[in-house]
Amino acid sequence: MEYNKFDYDIVIIGGGPGGYVAAIRASQLGLKVAVIEKEKVGGVCLNVGCIPSKALIHQAERYQSLDGIEEWGITIDRRGFDYRKIFNKSREAAETLSKGVNFLLKKNKVDLIESTGTITGKNEVSLANGKKITGRNIIIATGSKPKEIPGFVFDERFVLSSTGILMQEKLPNKILIIGGGAIGVEFAYIMISFGVEVVLVEVMDRILPLEDQEISTLLTRSFKKKGIEVMTGTKALSMEVKDNKVSVALEDKNEVQKTIIVDQILVAVGRVPNSSEIGLEELGVKTENGFIQVGDYYETEIPGIYAIGDVINTPLLAHVASKEGEIAVEYIAGLNPPRKVDLMTVPSAIYCEPQIASFGYTEWRAKQESVKYKKASFPFRGAGKSVAVEQPDGMVKVLYDPITKEILGAHVIGANATELIHEILLAKTAELLPEDIATMIHAHPTLSEAVMESMRAIEGWAIHI
Repeated sequence: MEYNKFDYDIVIIGGGPGGYVAAIRASQLGLKVAVIEKEKVGGVCLNVGCIPSKALIHQAERYQSLDGIEEWGITIDRRGFDYRKIFNKSREAAETLSKGVNFLLKKNKVDLIESTGTITGKNEVSLANGKKITGRNIIIATGSKPKEIPGFVFDERFVLSSTGILMQEKLPNKILIIGGGAIGVEFAYIMISFGVEVVLVEVMDRILPLEDQEISTLLTRSFKKKGIEVMTGTKALSMEVKDNKVSVALEDKNEVQKTIIVDQILVAVGRVPNSSEIGLEELGVKTENGFIQVGDYYETEIPGIYAIGDVINTPLLAHVASKEGEIAVEYIAGLNPPRKVDLMTVPSAIYCEPQIASFGYTEWRAKQESVKYKKASFPFRGAGKSVAVEQPDGMVKVLYDPITKEILGAHVIGANATELIHEILLAKTAELLPEDIATMIHAHPTLSEAVMESMRAIEGWAIHI
């Protein structure tokens, strides 16, 4: 097929953060692009993930602030509280941003095709209505879906996925959350904030097992103080529904079993890639555990076919998918983008209370890989702003090379952690040293002074500790 006979330069299957960002970037580079999306643009993140969950977290924070108001001697009657109004706000946020993405696609002259897409040839995608479109290149950006575990099949009534819990308009009285990763801890915070009794179960020996251990310990302490029952080293064996209640059998690491009764279960044990039924097998595209195998610029072994986002084995994060999409289309356009995303400079952001953010090495990973390091930390309460706004709990922790003082990783827990992490990450990517931040004037009072003081701690001259 001749180049000028293709319908598009790029056909993208999936309109999530990977797909739509790739489409807009490709259009900016002068390429003709189509995005195929069977549901609303924005993908899981915008519609049933990042955005609505953060809207719920914001409302949870507002609701919790009522406790502080009552400390002033004001009595608040909460009997009229209606969670459906909270739910509606989360949907309004998702709807607004989805419409915004539609506008951006239209503004950038990207064709949006509302359909499913199956690859039926090296340069061909078939739509649900039987129509076929062609592209010189095809990018697979089909995302992922919540992972089930044996014995706990999603029915979205008693056993909820992350999608199910976001879409329900009524709160349970008591909930069991299986999985202490980012999704699990965020929903644990949302539920406890609105008065739901929460049991959080994690099979590993600590919640947030991929984060720094000190950070995990501080979050566990905070959660228990809030009233969340945290059960680590524990797995869920089975469940039984009776009289609109769910009886769940649990077993700890010592094989001691326990049964608890809840109204609902949230299973938050990860996600699986949407790589089946899109034509990969027929085309010969290789997968491993469902993840599509890709090269330096996210190309598969089939020339002209690329894959980005949750469907490949990189961190399942919206910002990673977006960057992968940018790299793929820049490569297609003949530019010279970096080869793949540097995973050591990918920020992780967890929006429970307190917030958690990190990048790079944790202590356990540095030890595992025999990387020599030193560490320095500074407590939030040493920054006057944290005390002034009554959020003194937290810390900034930095790992660095003991000889060159290169920043190897950073971990922040506390108010605005998900914003603060970027100052340290910018220093890392710009190849700055701790002394550059330590000697830079920071406005007072700000929480970012904790970042400055952590760098001064590396240099041996922290002031406020």
